[in-house]
Amino acid sequence: MHFSVSWTAAIHVLLLVLACLTAAGNSREPLLILENYEDNGIKIVCFADQSFSEVQVSWTDGKGRNLTGSPLTADNTDKDNAKSSMILKSGSDNTVSCNLIDNVQKNSISSTVVIADVFFPATSPWMTAFIMILLISIALVSAAIYKLKKNNETTALAVNDKKAIEDEIMKLTKETDTEKEKFDQAIQEIEQKYEKDLAELEFRRARSNAVTVTLDSDCKHPSLSLKDKNRVASMAEKTAGRELIVVANEGFSEKKQYWEVEVGDRPEWELGVLTQGLKDKLRKEKMEKPPEAEYWSLQCIEGQYQCTGKSDIITCNDKKCPVVGVFLDWEDRLLTFYNVELMCCIESISPLSKERLYPFFNPGGDKQYLGIRPVNISGPLNSL
Repeated sequence: MHFSVSWTAAIHVLLLVLACLTAAGNSREPLLILENYEDNGIKIVCFADQSFSEVQVSWTDGKGRNLTGSPLTADNTDKDNAKSSMILKSGSDNTVSCNLIDNVQKNSISSTVVIADVFFPATSPWMTAFIMILLISIALVSAAIYKLKKNNETTALAVNDKKAIEDEIMKLTKETDTEKEKFDQAIQEIEQKYEKDLAELEFRRARSNAVTVTLDSDCKHPSLSLKDKNRVASMAEKTAGRELIVVANEGFSEKKQYWEVEVGDRPEWELGVLTQGLKDKLRKEKMEKPPEAEYWSLQCIEGQYQCTGKSDIITCNDKKCPVVGVFLDWEDRLLTFYNVELMCCIESISPLSKERLYPFFNPGGDKQYLGIRPVNISGPLNSL
């Protein structure tokens, strides 16, 4: 670090004083002036009041060793004055002499100056440490800024990647949910079709056991009217309830039997089977109301189905049933009622009596005929 301007001015003043003192003793001695700081040293100029062509110059240190200086040159303002200069750096001999050799008079004159080390430009060790610390700090801050920038970029990329992954997960989840809904719907449709096909298969198997059933005119309620041995209607003025029944001529005590009954849209009717003993009692004793323990039936009252021995009401608004199929599995003691148009089961009753069983019919009290319909099987059952 260089000295301040005030130090430079002080040095100039000091040298000028020395030069003046020297010149007072001998006006021909050269004048030494500290001109400025240059190249990390002090530039010293030697002036002679003689023509540079008449003298020679040499620079020496305090031990008489030659120093390197510039050749003599003429002063721009005075051609009779010569000057030479040199740069004295710190660490060398601080004593400098300017020697002038007069080529005319064959003698020499010199001037000497001693410069203390304090006047040399120097770099403070604290300043060096400060500069090093500053450079290191700048490097660390730059590295930190670079690292922070990279981290921010990495974080931004990570955030973008995370958002992209979350968006992809949401998209896949939505697609999965959609596919699951489609799959569940397809499974439901398959199950419904399977159940429908299975019900149709069971219905067709039951229908393959069709038998002929006719009405017994000797075993009926007096208020009932028969027609063609397969049709019955009530002639009663009031609804008589379950006593309005007629029993079939045919009874079954083995294997499987199936018959169909046209009930139409009448609001009340009842179909089922009863035992041999109950039929005999009805024929001989003219019983108006059969005991429930000896018959099993499906009854329709105002659009609702109910089976004997069961308290559950089956709503059939979505199962309009103009034709009812009745399937008696005597071997398994099971009685099943089918909706013929939909080819599905309405309800089943079990167990039945081991006695011989006879179909019976109750047409209700609306004076409309209830008829036994012949069953026509168009062809063999298809494998389902």
